[in-house]
Amino acid sequence: MIDAAGLLVAAKELDAADPLAGYRDRFLPAEGVGAYLDGNSLGRPLRATAENLQDFVSRQWGGRLIRGWDEQWLELPGRIGDALGEVALGAAPGQCIVADSTTVLLYKLARAAVAARPGRSEILLDADNFPTDRYVLEGVARECGLTLRWVSADYAGGVSAEAVADAVGPQTALAVFSHVAYRSGYLAESAAINEIVHDAGGLVLWDLCHSAGAVPAELDAEGTDYAVGCSYKYLNGGPGAPAWAYVAARHQADFSQPIQGWLGSSDPFGMAQGYVPAEGIRRLVSGTPPILGMLAMQDMIALIREAGMDAVRAKSQALTEYAVTAVDALLVPRGVVLASPRDPERRGSHITVDHPKFKAVTAALWEQGIIPDYRNPDGIRLGLSPLSTSFVETFTGIEAILGELRG
Repeated sequence: MIDAAGLLVAAKELDAADPLAGYRDRFLPAEGVGAYLDGNSLGRPLRATAENLQDFVSRQWGGRLIRGWDEQWLELPGRIGDALGEVALGAAPGQCIVADSTTVLLYKLARAAVAARPGRSEILLDADNFPTDRYVLEGVARECGLTLRWVSADYAGGVSAEAVADAVGPQTALAVFSHVAYRSGYLAESAAINEIVHDAGGLVLWDLCHSAGAVPAELDAEGTDYAVGCSYKYLNGGPGAPAWAYVAARHQADFSQPIQGWLGSSDPFGMAQGYVPAEGIRRLVSGTPPILGMLAMQDMIALIREAGMDAVRAKSQALTEYAVTAVDALLVPRGVVLASPRDPERRGSHITVDHPKFKAVTAALWEQGIIPDYRNPDGIRLGLSPLSTSFVETFTGIEAILGELRG
């Protein structure tokens, strides 16, 4: 089996041959950080973003003041949504928009979906989905008098099409799953699951938080009904940046907005009595869009467009494949278990490795400037952002984990 020296040589060779290696210079460096392997939680800022935010504050906000709303700001959520849909989501214009947080958008989409399937009593959800998804859907089920049917998921994998087929039925109103599982990194069989749920008459809502910007989606081609995702991971929107939502054009006319705000109305500045929803995707909006919070998304979407989503995915698979090889060689002999799929076609852009000591190990790594993240029960996630992470950086992080296990 290859040793540490051989893995380092391989990492250097992969970096030298990487057609996307030059993009790493587009990101701001982090002083004292030897390996940043947490881009699946918070992406690094782009140099262009630092410049563009300063320009916005001084020239647009400071110079145009309230006039900026009429000149471009009100159209920004839809414009960014369309760009994201084109570059990374496989979505035609008019179906994506930036608004609110992931939690709020999950609620809006789920409420609208169950309202569109009256008479049905069940929501499908997997027990290992991200807590926000589970908590929001528990609340929606309680509000609407529905039952949650839990779908089993493999610990080192995720929800399979077969598991969904076993759980779906004539009472299924909505199924909610993650495109890439937050813990294991499992990439779901989204097209097959859509077909299974649709054949039963239900709707599907996909959470793309851990895939958008690193793993291409084909929302239109796969017949997706609804999707949602954050923008601060692989879309590098920054801490607390607003989320985005997708509503297929065929569902927009009867989309029942549960949080009726002025900017989602047909004539926001008419200030009329009584809510009349806007046409199209804008009816998903409730309040004033968070302009500052969405600006950084534009820079990263432009970078992904330049690099090409297919090339980004290829780099992502190469990084995770290298990481699995290094884990097998260096960490598995120390009792570490890979808790992610071994098939690169079924992986997103992160892997999880488990060991009982990893909570303490993670804290020690952070002190050294080696930054992965920890997820219960005892997993370290290695989040490998294709445009900002190198192979040598990945090796450095895994070697540091080995060092902590050696004590």
